[in-house]
Amino acid sequence: MDPYSWALHWEVLAAIAALAGAYYWTQRRWPSDTTRHAAFDLAIILLLAVYVTPLHTIALHYLLSIHFLQNVVTAEWAPGLVVFAVSPALGRPIARYIHPLVALPLWLATYFFWHVPVIYDAALNRPHSLLHVEHLTYFLAGLLMWWPVIHGRFSDGAKAAYVFAAFVLASPLGLLLALLPRPVYGFYEDAPQLWGLSDLTDQQIAGVTMAVEQAVVFFAVFAHYFARFLRTEQIAGVFSETPR
Repeated sequence: MDPYSWALHWEVLAAIAALAGAYYWTQRRWPSDTTRHAAFDLAIILLLAVYVTPLHTIALHYLLSIHFLQNVVTAEWAPGLVVFAVSPALGRPIARYIHPLVALPLWLATYFFWHVPVIYDAALNRPHSLLHVEHLTYFLAGLLMWWPVIHGRFSDGAKAAYVFAAFVLASPLGLLLALLPRPVYGFYEDAPQLWGLSDLTDQQIAGVTMAVEQAVVFFAVFAHYFARFLRTEQIAGVFSETPR
């Protein structure tokens, strides 16, 4: 297959269209502001980029590193943007039913389960069934993982700790794959090489890219909530020292 061919699969387009339809249906009753609308539009653009453009063809037939990029968009970036795009008027009531000590382990378990080599290869060999299940569970677990951060009623300090824990617990996967001395996914060992990358180099790029991406994204969110926590503590300290 031509690595630069577009991937116009009806089931993928239907899933993305359903997501867009569901979001804009909620906007009739719980409207979001312009910034949140832009976040949702960016999420849709990212999903289309990794599932419709040649990136999907390369991920599915040639390079593990591009498939990892697809997974990161599906499990982290797009869900986070979608959750942020939801109006707080809707997001906060739903957050009452999503406990962080359930959401985070579920997201981690989903990530690690699908990266077990035998399971990863099995999904790639069934691109119209098991692979769709993999990507769907990534996205749903990502929604659950981000929901308590963005819409939960926990303190900024608790949210910062939650995001830091997500990074610390998820990052070993990418680092491990970057350091392994041999390829572990048989599917990509049998796949045609592209851009002169060996199977091991492709795996190392995939692992490093995942680790760096998680460091940047999770640290940025952690820094945001930690800074808010510090400001809150400073304000509380000022008021506590004010003479009555």
